[in-house]
Amino acid sequence: MPSLRSSRFVALAAIVTVVALACVGVARVTGLLGPSTSIQRLALPTIGGPFSLVDQNDKPVTDAAFRGKVMLVYFGYTFCPDVCPTELAKIGAALDALGPEANQVAPIFITIDPERDTPAKLKPYVEQFSPRLIGLTGTPEQVKAVEKEYHVYAAKSGDTSGQYYLMDHTSFSDLMDQEVHYRAVSRPDIAAQALADKLREVVH
Repeated sequence: MPSLRSSRFVALAAIVTVVALACVGVARVTGLLGPSTSIQRLALPTIGGPFSLVDQNDKPVTDAAFRGKVMLVYFGYTFCPDVCPTELAKIGAALDALGPEANQVAPIFITIDPERDTPAKLKPYVEQFSPRLIGLTGTPEQVKAVEKEYHVYAAKSGDTSGQYYLMDHTSFSDLMDQEVHYRAVSRPDIAAQALADKLREVVH
């Protein structure tokens, strides 16, 4: 039969775990989260994972292509009226602020709307924000799998009967280090220079 001290220890450990999970959830929504090593020690769910998609040039791409670089991953869609263009413009500005160090960053835009966002649609879209920006799409099943890996919410909204529907989605940029470990999340109200500073920190 477990002792009273053991029972108290188990209860305390459970409370600490719940609080830690809540804190990480808040950090992901409200700010730049710190190094992932502290998360891994708590055995929390990981963010990111393997994927197999096609880029804006209609070439197959997997996550392995970006090993050795810092990945900045943003999920959105080309028909997005405001949030996505704003975020991608900020990413472009952050890359410009990095100067030569931007060569060590792989900025990735993954569509949440593969039905409309073909490679031909993605190519001119991403290039207007930065020549470095990589647009990725795939089958609906492939895209859903990546959304799950990155804990992204995305769904059609409003009138979905035509081709001009909108999408509800989370709007974060996830930073993954050179070994594809989750390092931080950039919220929408972070300035371009702050994002550049965080990227530089992860690069080094």
